[in-house]
Amino acid sequence: MSRSSVLVTRRIPSSVLARLQAAFDVDLYVGEGAMPREALLARVRGKRALVCLLTDRVDRELVDAGAALRIVSNIAVGYDNIDVGYARSRGIVVTNTPDVLTEAVADFTWGLILDITRRIAEGDRLIRRGVWKGWALDFMLGSELRGKQLGIVGMGRIGLSVAARAPAFGMQVAYTSLVPPDAAGYAGGLPLPPMTAMSLDQLLATSHVVSLHVPLAPDTRHLIDRRALARMKRSAYLVNTSRGPVVDEEALAWALGEKLISGAALDVYEREPLVHPDLLGLENVVLAAHLGSATTETRTAMADLAASNVLAVLAGQPPLTPVPQPV
Repeated sequence: MSRSSVLVTRRIPSSVLARLQAAFDVDLYVGEGAMPREALLARVRGKRALVCLLTDRVDRELVDAGAALRIVSNIAVGYDNIDVGYARSRGIVVTNTPDVLTEAVADFTWGLILDITRRIAEGDRLIRRGVWKGWALDFMLGSELRGKQLGIVGMGRIGLSVAARAPAFGMQVAYTSLVPPDAAGYAGGLPLPPMTAMSLDQLLATSHVVSLHVPLAPDTRHLIDRRALARMKRSAYLVNTSRGPVVDEEALAWALGEKLISGAALDVYEREPLVHPDLLGLENVVLAAHLGSATTETRTAMADLAASNVLAVLAGQPPLTPVPQPV
C-alpha cells in the first residue's frame, strides 16, 4: 500500500520532520524564504496534506491545484492566508496552532511595551552611531507604567495572558473585544487582574498603552486608522503583535510624525517584509521582525502541533486544533 504524500513549504525542526517522514512521503521545500508560487502550485498536486506558514497563500487556485488534499495544517494561530470557507467546501480540514505560542507572544508584547516606553532601542541606536554624550538628568526621559491603564483590543488567549502580566508593572487593564473574554478557559500560570470592558473609542481615549490582539478580518483591517489614532492621548503608545493590516501604517507614520501619540512598537506589517518607508526614519517607533513567537521551544511546539494534526486527519481521526467556525 502506497504512503500518503505531504508537502511541507518550509524547513521545520528535524524532530518534527522525522515524525512526518516516519508515516508519509514528505516533499520538503528547502529553499530560502517562502516557496515560489509556481512551485507551490505544482508541488501541491497529488498531496494529501499541506503543512504551510502564514507566508503561503492558500486561495481557490491553490485548493483547486491540490485536489487530493484532505488537510491544510497552518503553522500559525492566524489563518488569514487561507480561504477557509472554500477549502471546507472541497472537504479539506483546516487547522492552526493556538495555545502553544500564547505565553511567548505575551512575553514579547511586554518586551515591546518596555522598549518603546523606556526608549531602549532608541538608546541602542544612539550609542551605535557614536553620538552619546554621557549621563544627564534630563536625557532620553521615558514614561513609567505604574498607575496607568493598559488597553487591550481583543481579549482572546493572548490578550488574557498580556493582561495577566499587567499587575507586575502596576497597570490597570481595560479591554474591548467582539468575543467576551473566556476567563474560565484561561490556561496561563498567572492570575487574571480585574478588567474593565470599554468601547473602542473609550479605550483609545483613556489608555496609556494600547495593545492589539485581534485576528485579521474585514472588520479589523485598518481598525487603527487616522480617526482611531487621533482619539488616543498624546502621551499614549500603540503596540501591535497581531496582524500588520490591523494598523494603517501610513496613518500611523502621520500620527507619530505629528506627535499625536508618543510612540509605537510593531512586530507585524501590512506588506511584510516591507515596512512603510515613512516609519523607518522615525525614532519614536520600535520595529521588530515578526518575532512574537520566536523562541526555540515555541516554534518547535507549533510545528509539532501542525504535524500532529496531519497525522490525526490522515489516520481518519478528528483534528486536534481545527480552525473554528466563523462567529
